[in-house]
Amino acid sequence: MSEATVFRLPDLGEGLTEAEILEWKVKVGDTVTVDQSIVEVETAKAAVDVPVPLAGTVAELYAEAGAVVEVGAPLVAITAGDAAAERYREEERAGSGNVLVGYGTRESRRSRRRVARPDSTRTAPPADMPARGEVPRVISPVVRRLALDNGIDVGALAPSGPGGVVLRRDVETAIAARTGEPQDRDGVVRVPLKGARRTAAERLSRSRREIPDATTWVDVDATRLVKLRTDIQRSGAQVGMLALFARICLAGLRRHPELNASVDVERQEIVRVPEVHLGFAAQTDRGLVVPVVRDAHAMTLAELAAALRERTDAAREGRLAPADLTGGTFTLNNYGVFGVDGSTPIINHPEAAMLGVGRIVEKPWAHKGKVRLRKVTQLSFTFDHRVCDGGVAGGFLRFVADCVERPEVLVTNL
Repeated sequence: MSEATVFRLPDLGEGLTEAEILEWKVKVGDTVTVDQSIVEVETAKAAVDVPVPLAGTVAELYAEAGAVVEVGAPLVAITAGDAAAERYREEERAGSGNVLVGYGTRESRRSRRRVARPDSTRTAPPADMPARGEVPRVISPVVRRLALDNGIDVGALAPSGPGGVVLRRDVETAIAARTGEPQDRDGVVRVPLKGARRTAAERLSRSRREIPDATTWVDVDATRLVKLRTDIQRSGAQVGMLALFARICLAGLRRHPELNASVDVERQEIVRVPEVHLGFAAQTDRGLVVPVVRDAHAMTLAELAAALRERTDAAREGRLAPADLTGGTFTLNNYGVFGVDGSTPIINHPEAAMLGVGRIVEKPWAHKGKVRLRKVTQLSFTFDHRVCDGGVAGGFLRFVADCVERPEVLVTNL
């Protein structure tokens, strides 16, 4: 056996630079296999199982549950066979220094090897296909889980993404073909619109038909909010960014209660309610769902964080009852977990508003008279123009932005 090989926290494509350790699924001395899930981590919203890229024995765990780990920081040490350890180190050198097998990096390992070892007698594969003998890359943890849960071998798929990346549609096509869903002669799969997907389609279509929505947005410096989250977690509390943004939304709705409302079309009335039943967008293997945390306005930050975690786990495991997905009065959508900056989402009918949060990334930012690298995010606010005008919407969004940039504003409004 060789010396222990260090496996580092990979870039999960979430747009953030760190993750919280939720639960270790192994301990020192355990034997692990390639692609075995060893730890569950949480970013701004998504909880992700991280698989290990080599087989061997767990020699050391570098962080305890509840700790916040930076991308690229040591995660676990594995004592593996000499050949396996050297192969992993070779892949790591060829990639970004932080490669998780099956996720890959922006520039594929095969392209570097092809440059390093030119062979004029061979014909290189197309740029969008993996080289012979190599497994197609799966960057998204959601796609990886979808394939695993449905018994799909990603190595047997023809990737349709750039650089030979297997996309969700590739896995879904394989699932449809295996389950015998209708398929045209040209390979087009026709999937019936039913179940949760049909319900979501009907609700979104009704929202677009009935609600005259508008969107406003602002870029904000979230550096101090990220630090606050880290300080809270170091104190032992499991509070993520989603919980902090949820708490900020609740404070904003207290200042602007007219946004916690809906429109009764038949009676031509705006219906405002005192309770805030907070919905939040959650991506699952079954698609996008919006679990609801009832009476969120009456919860402490710790209680709210726990409720969000419970609802997220239930959504991912398919344990949500229909009542858990209805009755919301306001929705929070953290689309930053998909690595995007902005969005103009469709309001969750019959609600009147939705706050969107983009990825948090380091950008040059004017701070105290100098240009510095700060953690910046974009906030977008979509609202029903029948319920309020731009002044109210802008006031709510500006308050939210102030709380993100200066968390003491949030404290004084709790």
